[in-house]
Amino acid sequence: MAIGLAFSCFFRLLVGKKLPKEAAAYLPDEAKALPEKVVVEKIIEKKIEAPRQNTAALHKDGALAFLALMQREGRLVDFLRESLDGHQDADIGVAARDVHRGCKKVLDQHLSFEPVMPGDEDTKVSVPKGFDPAEVRLIGEAKGEPPYRGTLRHHGWRVVDAKLPTLAEGVDRTVIAPAEVEV
Repeated sequence: MAIGLAFSCFFRLLVGKKLPKEAAAYLPDEAKALPEKVVVEKIIEKKIEAPRQNTAALHKDGALAFLALMQREGRLVDFLRESLDGHQDADIGVAARDVHRGCKKVLDQHLSFEPVMPGDEDTKVSVPKGFDPAEVRLIGEAKGEPPYRGTLRHHGWRVVDAKLPTLAEGVDRTVIAPAEVEV
């Protein structure tokens, strides 16, 4: 069930969780010996002058609207809610390909990305003093003061343009996909 484990690892890493213990068998010996990651945090205070709106509700509505797009085009929620136990790897691969195609379409239509830190993975980089921890996460053991030198493991992603649909008033955003009834 290597494909199921691969999907589990992918989505755990996507949301910042640890890999499952059974994934360690597939890691190279050098990776098994790495120390726990160290996240360096920096507090930044900003005074935000914004119109008096319920920004938390707007963020929630926007996130739910985007999830609805991913469901409509890629059936992402259906795929993630489905148990992969009992399915053959080939069947999971076919389903994953369809989900990938639809979700990629949504990303390509609505968002433009650029790397946070340009460069190829596994190249040597320098993290300057005053870096933003929202942009760069240090893994391994950070000793001393920046600049830190290390190996780029992932260049990160930044959204540089978002063309999302306008949120209509009175729409129940908690309905990600309507029920379908054939009559």
